[in-house]
Amino acid sequence: MAAGATSVIRPTERMPKPKRAKSSGTAVVGSSGEVLSGRALNRALLARQMLLRRERRTALAAVEHLVGMQAQVPDTPYTGLWSRLVGFDPEELSRLMTERRVVRVSVMRGTIHLVSADDCLTLRPLTQPVHDRTFRGNQGRRLQGAAMDAVVAAGRALVEERPRTFAELGARLRERWPDADADALAQAVRTGAALVQVPPRGLWRGGGLAMHTTAEHWLGRPLAANPSVDEMVMRYLAAFGPASVADAQAWCGLTGLREVMDRLRPRLATFRDERGRELFDLPNAPRPDPETPAPPRFLPEYDNALLSHDDRSRIVSDEHRRGLYTANGMTFGTVLLDGYVGATWKITREKSAAVLAIQTFASLSAADEAAVAEEGATLLAFAEGGAETRDVRIDLRTS
Repeated sequence: MAAGATSVIRPTERMPKPKRAKSSGTAVVGSSGEVLSGRALNRALLARQMLLRRERRTALAAVEHLVGMQAQVPDTPYTGLWSRLVGFDPEELSRLMTERRVVRVSVMRGTIHLVSADDCLTLRPLTQPVHDRTFRGNQGRRLQGAAMDAVVAAGRALVEERPRTFAELGARLRERWPDADADALAQAVRTGAALVQVPPRGLWRGGGLAMHTTAEHWLGRPLAANPSVDEMVMRYLAAFGPASVADAQAWCGLTGLREVMDRLRPRLATFRDERGRELFDLPNAPRPDPETPAPPRFLPEYDNALLSHDDRSRIVSDEHRRGLYTANGMTFGTVLLDGYVGATWKITREKSAAVLAIQTFASLSAADEAAVAEEGATLLAFAEGGAETRDVRIDLRTS
């Protein structure tokens, strides 16, 4: 085999493909509008997420449309954009980071996201209640009486002096508050200040420890004084709708969004899902035919397409959700088959050889297997283009 070529190792045993549960996409008039089937919601989500077909957008435009990309694993936004954009160049995203046009910051659900600079300055203050709630539940008592405001002010001065790791920040703060826990001190600063992770963390083929400074210091602009939660919810619906109040709250971590949806109701279309729950959406947002073909797509760990609804059945079954996590709580990358999670994937590299291991939840037809292998080979070439040999291995999960 020529250097850099990709081989496909196929399963040696084949089982009949299980029948897909039928779900009608026919709209039925209800008290609040149409009833949308599970497949209708799936195709709407895929269309908004640029997963029905790759789109021609800049990386910055895609990140803003998606209202950020979850990014506690540094490389995941690169895979996520590769799956969504035509001809995505990972160096484009790295340049956006070094030019301070996108940043890594804790926002929705209190988790690290890659967001545009503008979104950092608006989303971080909007999600402040999420950070406050998390800190009170996990770390607050470990401050041992240290005043939160004083800790945040001292930490802000330290990270604006130069970017620091949380370990270094906590150690420096403990010099002033020796009775407090060092990690709790650092987390207090993370809670009370908008801390961004600076490059080289998150760069393509880069790396390094997570070093932090404040968003205001890094971007040279203040946080938004009066950001609009209504606008945030509208953008959520554009990228993830149709959605319920509970779905929107699961996405961002905020509570009390029923009042927001009711306030926005005159600007929104309303639907029902098959269980009778009210769904909200932008009137002219794409809602494709439920039978629109959906090609295989590889999603990285923690992709927001899987995490941004209270009811995730529109993209992954409860049974398959349990199979996405390792024993230590980490998650696999996932493969969408006919629009739904149907497999997990992981790339391993040993010296000059790279292997993409795909484990399917059910046996595949020959046509589906070929399509998954082709898309997988393209992913492997993107992620491990320097490997001398690249193999795609497709197996049926045994547990």
